[in-house]
Amino acid sequence: MAAGSATSGSCALLVSILSAALLFGVGEAGAVRKAVDPEWHQATATWYGSAEGDGSDGGACGYGTLVDVVPMKARVGAVSPVLFKSGEGCGACYKVRCLDRGICSRRAVTVIVTDECPGGYCSLGRTHFDLSGAAFGRLAVAGHAGQLRNRGEISVVFRRTPCKYRGKNIAFRVVEGSTTFWLSLLVEFEDGDGDIGSMQLKQANSAQWQDMKHIWGATWSLTPGPLVGPFSVRLTTLTTKKTLSAQDVIPRNWTPKATYTSRLNFA
Repeated sequence: MAAGSATSGSCALLVSILSAALLFGVGEAGAVRKAVDPEWHQATATWYGSAEGDGSDGGACGYGTLVDVVPMKARVGAVSPVLFKSGEGCGACYKVRCLDRGICSRRAVTVIVTDECPGGYCSLGRTHFDLSGAAFGRLAVAGHAGQLRNRGEISVVFRRTPCKYRGKNIAFRVVEGSTTFWLSLLVEFEDGDGDIGSMQLKQANSAQWQDMKHIWGATWSLTPGPLVGPFSVRLTTLTTKKTLSAQDVIPRNWTPKATYTSRLNFA
């Protein structure tokens, strides 16, 4: 009986480890990576900002005031380092649902990773969501949002889900301070995985793709110069390794702080 219990416990632990590997894209070479996870996983959640707020401007991903407007409005959240992945988790989407049947809605809320919460509830390897006040309130049944927020930290379950920005194509914001010798781009409205594993740039009249460097959040940069536009940009997602190339998406006469929208998005 004792041996059977130990075997059962070991199997349960193995299943848990494998589930985490699939969810977070880790494990041995050849392991399946997926942005859609049918399994729910345990975590905790808090909220920040004003009670009905959209979350803080900016944040560790660099999306700035995009968090205040549709389609990100009221859907943003900060996550602990295990999900933030040093910024490579920026843009990923998760369904989050709380568990208290007396006050929590049965529906899940979809949130987009826009920030990191590195300390407090988010430390020590915990899986934690620090949601905007509006997103946190939507976890409750109608009329009980304030009561749920008064609880502070709550237990939740979550799973990865595809990002969907209806009517939007992938856009590239040229980061302030960019020059022909240092070009930095921030990616917006990426459907599907939402995350970025690598990014490359091709200059005008060139067949060579140059690797960009991930510098922070959802921003990538290229330093050799002078750089000559128009620029084509190739994205590869972090989770499923899907690739998309936006040809000549950034014009020759580009300017810092401008946003250039492609005609493409991931299916």
